[in-house]
Amino acid sequence: MATRPTRPALRERYDRRRQGVVVEAARVFAARGYDQTTMQQLADELGIAAGGLYHYFGGKEQLLIAICDELMDPLLDRAQELLEQDAPPEAQLRALVRLWVAHVVAHRDHMLVFQQERHVIEHGDQWRGVRDSRKRFERLVEGLLDRLDGEPGIDRRLALSALLGMVNHTAQWYRPRGRLSPEQIADGYTDLLLGR
Repeated sequence: MATRPTRPALRERYDRRRQGVVVEAARVFAARGYDQTTMQQLADELGIAAGGLYHYFGGKEQLLIAICDELMDPLLDRAQELLEQDAPPEAQLRALVRLWVAHVVAHRDHMLVFQQERHVIEHGDQWRGVRDSRKRFERLVEGLLDRLDGEPGIDRRLALSALLGMVNHTAQWYRPRGRLSPEQIADGYTDLLLGR
């Protein structure tokens, strides 16, 4: 694996190409399966030499970690920013679920790979960062659910599990030309949760 360049122009090009490899690898792994795809098959699918992949990633597992990081880190950052705003908890919940659904839809392949490989991610030190990001996001959502005053009968842990299941599973069935937009889906999930 090559060292990331220090010169700004070269670093920008390196980062852009590396990010493109992550996006394309997520697409291939989502379609073919992570375990069923070798680095050589991935390189062939991307139209580059296998050495081109190893230029950016030391191996397939590092690529999988990058896919998971690209899924979780931006979502976590944007969720934290959203929840720092001064708004009622119900409005924040609606905005957060909209953000979350839009992110899952935009990163559909990443989510499908994450779901396929979750059993691997749950173990091993190399996955600690991915697990930590996921847990931090879940704690943010759970904290928001705790602030929903005046919503009787909502079991916070059950509500969190329901949201995780509904929103994350959207990647399995969502189609861009479907009858519901991501925002309509998100609002439907929020309404179900709040009993609207």
